[in-house]
Amino acid sequence: MSTRRPSSCSRCQKLQQENRELFERVGNLEQALQQLREQLAKEQKNSSTSAKPPSSDIVKPPKPLRDPNQPKRLIGGQPGHPAHFRAPFSAEQVTNTVPHQLHCCPDCGQTLEATAEPPRIVQQMDLDEICFTIEEHHSHTSWCPHCQKVYAAPLPARIEQGGLLGPQLTALVAYLKGACHASYSTIRKFFRDVLQVPISRGYLAKVIAKVSSALDQSYEELLRLLPSAAILNIDETGHKFKGDRWWTWCFRAELYVLYHVDAHRSGDVLMELLGKDFKGVIGCDYFSSYRRYMRECGVTLQFCLAHLIRDVKFVTTLPRPAERAYGERLRTLLRELFAIIHQRAQWSAQAFRQHLEAKRQEILAAGLQAVPDSKHCQALANRFRKHGAAYFEFITTPGIEPTNNLAEQAIRFVVIDRHITQGTRSESGNRWCERIWTVIATCALQGKSVYEFLTASVTAYWAGTKPPSLVPE
Repeated sequence: MSTRRPSSCSRCQKLQQENRELFERVGNLEQALQQLREQLAKEQKNSSTSAKPPSSDIVKPPKPLRDPNQPKRLIGGQPGHPAHFRAPFSAEQVTNTVPHQLHCCPDCGQTLEATAEPPRIVQQMDLDEICFTIEEHHSHTSWCPHCQKVYAAPLPARIEQGGLLGPQLTALVAYLKGACHASYSTIRKFFRDVLQVPISRGYLAKVIAKVSSALDQSYEELLRLLPSAAILNIDETGHKFKGDRWWTWCFRAELYVLYHVDAHRSGDVLMELLGKDFKGVIGCDYFSSYRRYMRECGVTLQFCLAHLIRDVKFVTTLPRPAERAYGERLRTLLRELFAIIHQRAQWSAQAFRQHLEAKRQEILAAGLQAVPDSKHCQALANRFRKHGAAYFEFITTPGIEPTNNLAEQAIRFVVIDRHITQGTRSESGNRWCERIWTVIATCALQGKSVYEFLTASVTAYWAGTKPPSLVPE
């Protein structure tokens, strides 16, 4: 017996050592697996679970399955939908009226008699063969015997400053370049093929520079008005400047939009444009620049709930059950919050606010209770702890939206233009983009014609008179 005990103990110790090593190895593997799952969830982020744009989704989600018993929807107008017809031109707009009448029966040749039934009216518009005028101005010289000098007759300001193109054609070039995203080559082809006038790309660039100068005063008026806005929705997007990464800032008020191209995305831009004493409310996403502006200047922010929902939805895709449960609790409460918002008409103003306030308390409490010990969940809980109230300013501030959709909608035009034009290559190009984008977006909000505003601005600039204003009445 004495000879077997040492052997048995040594085997036991060896098995215990192997067991410890296996436990340690399994623990390491489980930790590595957890890290890989979290990394996979992070790599699988898309526009529905993060702030990434929809264009970054590599694979589009499959279309939802269609009920085989439901008839396939046909293209075009749907049964039951009201028909939409274009309003006819007024009698003052019609330049020519052509009557068409049968005098003989097409079957038997008998003479026809007119009826009291009103005629069927079809209106057609077309372009004239030449739809522009060409003026030739002669500046004659005169000799003054007293002064012993030769004087030339001055030309009108629109001729002297406009050069080849008058105010309306100058505005047309700006409209094609800014609102239609046309390149200089495309505009050149339009002049060559449609108007049958050859024009160089260099001259078109000079025309755009003139329009940019004409819009300077209108833009500066809005820039000075910006710090006094009661509510602003702000967003920013990338901008290519000489191939470098710059930023286009979008400031949307109730009745105007202002764009600003800058080399920085920091809170310094907000302090420069809005000042450190801004008294309004800003709707924005959770980007650090806004949080710094809030922290250093005491500005009131409404963080976008749509961005929060996407971050919560990402938590529901994490591998651990506790993480998914935490995300699902928050997601359910946020859905209930938006259900209250959509049912606003069913309650009085006081009852509506009480429902929102109660749901706000539930969401903030749920964000801080039973938080899993993981990086993403702890970060989300820390967000609720530090800035939870800033997600619900819309409850107490009339006119503020719970999401930042207004600014995101206003910035889509800029993103489209960026993809087409590939950015700018000069400081004057940046100023042109700021001004024309501001004019296009603001005129849309105020129900104005962009082309008419450009024409009026160019005419006033050349005449030295006050230009039209973008400041809302």
